Amino acid sequence: MTTTDAGTTAPPVPTQSTYQSRVADYWNAEENLVNLALGQIDDLYHHHYGIGGADESVLEDADPVRRRERLTAELHRLEHAQAELLASHLGRLTPDDRVFDAGCGRGGGSVVAHLRHGCRADGVTISAKQAEFANAQARARGIDGKVRYHHRNMLDTGFPTGGFAASWNNESTMYVELDLLFAEHARLLRRGGRYVVITGCYDDTYGRASREVSLINAHYICDIHPRSEYFRAMARNRLVPVHVQDLTQDTIPYWALRSRADHLVTGIEDTFLTAYRNGSFQYLLIAADRV
Repeated sequence: MTTTDAGTTAPPVPTQSTYQSRVADYWNAEENLVNLALGQIDDLYHHHYGIGGADESVLEDADPVRRRERLTAELHRLEHAQAELLASHLGRLTPDDRVFDAGCGRGGGSVVAHLRHGCRADGVTISAKQAEFANAQARARGIDGKVRYHHRNMLDTGFPTGGFAASWNNESTMYVELDLLFAEHARLLRRGGRYVVITGCYDDTYGRASREVSLINAHYICDIHPRSEYFRAMARNRLVPVHVQDLTQDTIPYWALRSRADHLVTGIEDTFLTAYRNGSFQYLLIAADRV
């Protein structure tokens, strides 16, 4: 299942530990409607959350079928706005540039970056099922010559050193050790290349991870990092922040709306809302240059 390209050597086994194997099993089996139904609207499948003001008038629609359709479309609009925000911070890119989507899921972010900048994109996921799905979507769009997905480990991609102008993680850093991850990004990026991450992190000023953060970890089989560790690990790996944006207040409307979408709720919505509102959890964007 591993995709190989001329001049690259893909690791023979994508997972590096029992934990990573469990994460791969989770995403290979995942068929959550909150991911699939939203993507079916325009064949852009995002595995992350949304930002911006929500149109709550969709909740007032008296027709239950139309209300469900409008709710789904509004949540997808907010998720797409988040993907566009991340892509807008990737720096100046040309069609000749190559970008790296680490933990690409079903591939929506790579498509957004390509459509916005015209660049070539390589997405990597530990899930063979996700890579297969995303490549099928790229073929259906006729962009598979520019956007490709690989069943690889984002900590050890096998891609050429210095081959990328930009790279990112969109809500996937909580599955790995940050030093290992940022070391690979620093290796892949050319000097002056841009790295962007959007992530949930726990707020150091709160103290230790809150009960809500622990529940989110258990729900997604992940390990949310403290905010401070992002900056320490970046400094250790030649990534210098140039822009930091707190998106916490911008994502609350998404979660509030999703909590009322009966056909999409997963049971974790109120936990996210409580964590954001009690100050123990933050939603953060960090853009950094590779020096």
